[in-house]
Amino acid sequence: MNILLLEDDLILSAELTKFLENNRFSVKKVYDGESFITELKQNQPYDLYLLDINVPKISGLEVCEKIREQDHNTPIIIISANGDISDKKNAFGRLADDFLVKPFQFEELLLRISSLLRRNSNNNPAADEVITVADLIINKTEQKVFRNGNEINLTVKEFQLLAYLADAQGRTVSKQQITENVWEHNFNTNTNTVEVYINFLRKKIDKDFSVKLIHTRSGFGYYLNPS
Repeated sequence: MNILLLEDDLILSAELTKFLENNRFSVKKVYDGESFITELKQNQPYDLYLLDINVPKISGLEVCEKIREQDHNTPIIIISANGDISDKKNAFGRLADDFLVKPFQFEELLLRISSLLRRNSNNNPAADEVITVADLIINKTEQKVFRNGNEINLTVKEFQLLAYLADAQGRTVSKQQITENVWEHNFNTNTNTVEVYINFLRKKIDKDFSVKLIHTRSGFGYYLNPS
């Protein structure tokens, strides 16, 4: 899941990003409202927006309003040191989904994010057809794959293998499981077909990136996760 974070406190921004990435979110951080709007226009849609109010150039509340002019569904959480009822009314009046007063526990933020994403997924069944792992996006409905915003062309079998690894959500899957679910029949597990296709994927998915996503657990199988 991709989160776009607007926070001008460099220390808090870095700590939030590290915490969320450790919980398997991909985070893009910006430090002023103008950069946020630019990022919003230039890159793929995000799954959630996390906005501080008092940031340079364009305030978080104005950013929230601009988001809602085009996007009525993606969850927005406001984070602010100003916790007066008037501040909350202003945020909810601009159709923010939640408001969290600083300082807050990161675990509470995680609970609120999970709740909003679960609610959004229930309201939008197609959301389940998009899987995100770090900067990798797998659109199962359209059978398209993007990494760092760039589309990667895969064969049908390569796409099926990648989607199966992604569906495992970081768990290791064996060659036997892959052959039964991707090839849909049992063939000789001594064959190197699985290894061949894993190598195909690594060349397309990982070769040009420092962060590798496809891993081997020796003696057990393969898994998909940021290293």
